[in-house]
Amino acid sequence: MTRPDFEACIARWQETIEAIRQSAFNLHASVNQTYDGTHPYSLHLQMVADGVLRYGHSVCACADDVLPIVFGAYFHDSIEDARLTYNDVTRIASRYMTTSQAHMAAEIVYALTNDKGRTRAERAGERYYQGIRTTPYAPLVKLADRLANTSYSASHTNEANRHMQTVYANEFTHFMQSIRAEGDDPRMALPREMADELACISTGQKAR
Repeated sequence: MTRPDFEACIARWQETIEAIRQSAFNLHASVNQTYDGTHPYSLHLQMVADGVLRYGHSVCACADDVLPIVFGAYFHDSIEDARLTYNDVTRIASRYMTTSQAHMAAEIVYALTNDKGRTRAERAGERYYQGIRTTPYAPLVKLADRLANTSYSASHTNEANRHMQTVYANEFTHFMQSIRAEGDDPRMALPREMADELACISTGQKAR
């Protein structure tokens, strides 16, 4: 999809997108979730959505996929962190879109939900990444999620953020390999400019 066409869809459905945004913000506030211990979790959700809105046009296959992509960005942590089930997510998505769109949106959220595990590696192992690689638009939203977290960590100086900045740098190559799907389905692709931005922040290399 061209950028103008994608932006036209965003403008056309702005009221619906705002309702999705507020619903996600309210959900995470209701479980008292914060970001970096001090900010409302909505800060992170908006950063992820901003990445999707900025780069999503390059992988979006059609206008009908725009709302599921945006919903996936705002609700990507709702199962993992806000106590929703897959059916809960589907039901909420159905308020804003058709049944097939709601299914796509819920699949994105499910794909980005970490597995059960005692360590970071167990929670995001090969099974987790395989789910992302085989779910339309999950690679896009996961890349936006990592870009949001990495950008935040790189711009703050407390001990936890310095630690995570190192973690993200060390994980960068494996992470990109893990979410990069094979084949030519644009819905599984990674926007090159978005990947370059993450590389620049993670490793200090110049964007191409």
